[in-house]
Amino acid sequence: MELVKLTHANLDLEHICCAISSNKDIQVLSKKNWLKERLDEGLVFLKGNVRGKCFIEYIPAEYAWIPIEADGYMYIDCLWVSGQFKGHGYSNLLLNACIEESREKGKKGLAVLSSTKKMGFLSDPGYMKCKGFARADTAEPYFELMYLPFAEDAGRPCFRNTVHNHSSMPRGFVLYYTNQCPFTAKYVPLLEDMAKARNVAFQAIHIRSREEAQNAPTPFTTFSLFYDSQFVTHEILSEKKFEKIMVSKGV
Repeated sequence: MELVKLTHANLDLEHICCAISSNKDIQVLSKKNWLKERLDEGLVFLKGNVRGKCFIEYIPAEYAWIPIEADGYMYIDCLWVSGQFKGHGYSNLLLNACIEESREKGKKGLAVLSSTKKMGFLSDPGYMKCKGFARADTAEPYFELMYLPFAEDAGRPCFRNTVHNHSSMPRGFVLYYTNQCPFTAKYVPLLEDMAKARNVAFQAIHIRSREEAQNAPTPFTTFSLFYDSQFVTHEILSEKKFEKIMVSKGV
């Protein structure tokens, strides 16, 4: 399979795999605008030359939108191969390309956010372990920071202390999110409207900078929902799923 790297020159012409509508779609627009600002920071979006979810996105850890200490590492934002493209070795192809480029750039290794078991929107821990990744750190309730060092003395990445401090959150629902994932542009306003219609306390905190993301109270800054300071989910919610959560909280 031919791999295509997004650049300033081709970004408007290429689709971004997880959202393949036109550039006028709010989801595509928000993601591409986010990407444009990251490309000059060393972000790489590498995708198969196919129409569907087959890509890897990575960036020097110093510029990653996640509260970790991993200087000198490359951080994988997302590795996603799904549907008809699974089972053909494309995940290995994309990951190996990331490893090769990271070595060429003199990085200490790779870091990626995973979980204690396979979950949506997070890297599959079974696959990452199979590729040589090990657990570097953990954060409640199920997040795992995994790493692949290129040398024995590379050092171990870790979460920042902010991920363990939720005491200052207001009551009710609090949602932290970024435009790193295109789906938040569609679903966050829908969830806000649902909460407003039921007069439920709901605060959406839009993380707009790397500094804000690196000091966030959650490892998964793309989308993390809390209720009364307790973590609820990192999975981007449909209206139906959010309805179930509100019912379960008695609101």
